[in-house]
Parts: sequence; structure tokens; C-alpha cells
Amino acid sequence: MRKLSIVALSLVFLLSACAPNFQKQNEVVQTKEKDKGKAIIPKYNISNKYYRTILPFVPGEARGLVVNNINTRYDLNEFEMGLMRIAQNSFDTEKYYFREGQEIKGKIVRGWLNRQYTDAQLKENKMKQAENIGLNPVNTAASGAEPSSPIYLAHILEHDYLTKDDKGNVTLAGVTIGLALNSIYYYKLAEGGDTFEKKIPFAEMEKEGKKLAEEVVKRTRNIKSLKDVPITIALFEQNSKSAVVPGTFFTYTTVDKGSTNLNDWEKVNEKYYLFPSNDAQEDHRDDSIAFLNFKQDVENYFPNFNGVIGRAYYNGDQLQDLDITIPIQFYGKTEGIGFTQYVTGLVMEHFPKYLSVSVSVTSVDGPEALIVKKADDTEPFVYIYQ
Repeated sequence: MRKLSIVALSLVFLLSACAPNFQKQNEVVQTKEKDKGKAIIPKYNISNKYYRTILPFVPGEARGLVVNNINTRYDLNEFEMGLMRIAQNSFDTEKYYFREGQEIKGKIVRGWLNRQYTDAQLKENKMKQAENIGLNPVNTAASGAEPSSPIYLAHILEHDYLTKDDKGNVTLAGVTIGLALNSIYYYKLAEGGDTFEKKIPFAEMEKEGKKLAEEVVKRTRNIKSLKDVPITIALFEQNSKSAVVPGTFFTYTTVDKGSTNLNDWEKVNEKYYLFPSNDAQEDHRDDSIAFLNFKQDVENYFPNFNGVIGRAYYNGDQLQDLDITIPIQFYGKTEGIGFTQYVTGLVMEHFPKYLSVSVSVTSVDGPEALIVKKADDTEPFVYIYQ
């Protein structure tokens, strides 16, 4: 059986003694921000998949809107992390530093997410023409009737990327903008009434999304701080509210410094699958069979149990990451440890070395164990919650 790491209080003290001295490694730099121009760049980076974040952390201007406008927490996480992956095509993780979007103000984002209004609607809502900046199409349907057009644009997310010069000055060097698009439009005919839904065909969503991207870039160039920085803008397809896997980015483009012209659109070939599912069986049969064999062996440990669920991330046709959840009820801590040992062996047996796999074992009392096998690692990391 593979080595099992049980983290207890003694390990906390050990880690405290061995942990990197972040205070000595951090670097104080100059910025143009209002807080006297002081900021910190951590020199320690946990992975080359991430950017070092400018500190102190300042929330994005559109913070809070994402929770209201994104359908699920799965979409929310993927919208942020997927945009960061796309940024790496334009902004290297070694050279650039990350900051949540500060340039497109929250009030502007709220306005852009609205529908366009007719003159009569403006008057009815006691709004000025200058406030009529919505990017979603006008609804000309009568009150209580199905909307004349769906809302395509659900949310706008900005990420900022900064660079440091030889004098220690940090300046904005580029931005990425994510446009979350509805694949399903949810609406009500009356306040407090039933919720209806309308499927938006992918081709229609893509066409409208690219039109929206052109307009967002034009408006972004009217913001003083964004007049002359390169922009990467990407389109994200939201999943349904009932989905247990996230939607994905499906295309992105870049805009050169000072330009409003979009370069060619690049396809993003990423997708998430639920294991087990018919879609996974049809599109990735071998991976699906490997998971089902793993699931069957887990169920052999508890014959009356069948709750193993996996969420698989594909880049192209290659399975990159597999996150597995096993909710189960134990009657003692030693039983949980024995089960975790067993599952750890199954992970190493059933899944290829190149695949990153994480397994979360939970019960009604909360998390019980975490098993993590990184790609090409010969030994998994196992954490037993105390």
C-alpha cells in the first residue's frame, strides 16, 4: 500500500518550522494606485499555472455581480480560472502579475449588462438617455408576454496584468475580458411568477457574442487607462442552472495596443464531462470504462453504496484532470482510514500516470479525506481530516 500521510497537530508545528519565509521573499514595488503607490509582489509562486497576485488584494470593481449573474458555482469558478488560462496565451506567468479588474468600474458593468431601452421605456423607468448603455437587445414585447429577444450577455469579467520595470515601478500592461453568455435564457412573465426557459442555439449565441466583443472593445478604448494596452477578450458559454459540470470558454481573440480591431478568433477546445454519463460514454469510452471499473471496486468495499461521481476536464481529446467525490457514512475514524487506504490503491491502479486525479471523501459530518495524485507522480498525497 502506498504511503499514507496523516496530518495531525504535530505536522502543523513541523510545517510552521519548515515553511518558506514569505516576509523576506516579498518585494515592495511602486504603483500608481491611491494607497501611496505601495504594493507587494510575493516572490513565492505555488504553481506556474497561476500568476503572482499584487498585494494588498483589491476586489474587482464588478465583485458581487458575478454571483448574481452566473448560473452555478461551477460556472463561477470556471469563468474565473478559465479566463486566467486563456490569459497565459498572451501574458506569461513569469513576467506578468495579476490583479482583479479595476479599470472597468462596477457602475459601468451594471449598465452594460442591461437591455437597451426604447424612449418610452426610458421615460417609464425615469432614466436619462446617457444611462441607455445596455449591451443586451431591447425587449419590445408587451408586459406579461414572452420577451421579444433573450438576454445574451450574463456577465463581464476583467482581469488586469501588470509588469515591473528596472526601477521597481509596476504598471498595467494588458487586460483580459471574459463575456459570459447564456446558453439558456431564464425569464418570468410576471414578478413572482413561474420561471420559463428558452434554449439559445450555439450558432446564435456565438454570433451575438462576437458582436458584443467588438462593442465592448470599442467602449473599453474610451477608458483612459485602457486606451493603449493589449486586450484579450474571450467568450464563455454558461451551463444550465441544474448542471453539475461547468460551462467553458469556446473562443478568444486579441486586440493590439491602441487598436479597436479584433484579430482572428482562436478556438478553445475545452470541455467538462460528468462521470458516469451517456455523454462521457459516447465521447470518451475508454476513460469512461476506467472510471466505471474504479467505481465498481469502490462499491465492492461497501456493496450497498453507489455514490461515486467524477468531473472530468478535457483539453482537446485528452483527459487532463479528474475530480472524484465519494460521499459516504463511516461509523468510526479507523474505518475511514481503512477506506481511504483502499481508495488510494484504486486510484493508482485504475488511472494512467499522466492523469491528475483528486478524490474527496466526505460524510454528513464534513470532509473525511483528500487524495491527490499529480500527473506523473509515483506517490499520491493523502490527507486525513482530524
